[in-house]
Amino acid sequence: MDAMTAHAPFGPLQFQLVLLRRMADHQPDLVEDARHELSASLADMREANRRWQAMVRGPGGRGVLRRYRSVLGEPERSVRRRVGDLECDALTWRVPLWSDLRFEVMAGPGGAVWNAWLVRAPGAPAPALRSAADLAPWSCTVDEVARAFDPVRPMEGSAPTRWALAFTDPATGAPHVAEFTWGLFQRLLPG
Repeated sequence: MDAMTAHAPFGPLQFQLVLLRRMADHQPDLVEDARHELSASLADMREANRRWQAMVRGPGGRGVLRRYRSVLGEPERSVRRRVGDLECDALTWRVPLWSDLRFEVMAGPGGAVWNAWLVRAPGAPAPALRSAADLAPWSCTVDEVARAFDPVRPMEGSAPTRWALAFTDPATGAPHVAEFTWGLFQRLLPG
């Protein structure tokens, strides 16, 4: 991709670099491999992140949902969902780096974005999660861990794109905290 400039369109490739930038804090080796797979340099990743942050923080910027649509194009799928008493739209886009995942944006009335993260693609097999030992970086999503180790306790992440789930390993009885970035599992900590 070499020499991404501020004048080049910001699209799905650059967005994947933004996702990787935040994941690099916990999984630098996986990010390095993924960056090479995308033929992107460290400078490309930094520039993509700089431009994304400028879009997010810029005055008079697009609405959040409009930003995702302008960067990722039309969603692959849009379905109406009920969350408690409220209805929302779940829009998903392909992310070529993770072919069995989709980037999902949950938008409420008026287009307000409630959540944005990676989820398993419809029909793609989820990993078998029977114990904490089955958790491998980038192998599963927040929803998959929450279902496998129910009951879980959601915890605030260390950044806006991070989540954590506290749970007890059914195999050992040990408490753990699973950390996620953009909805994708990154690491397991003792609880």
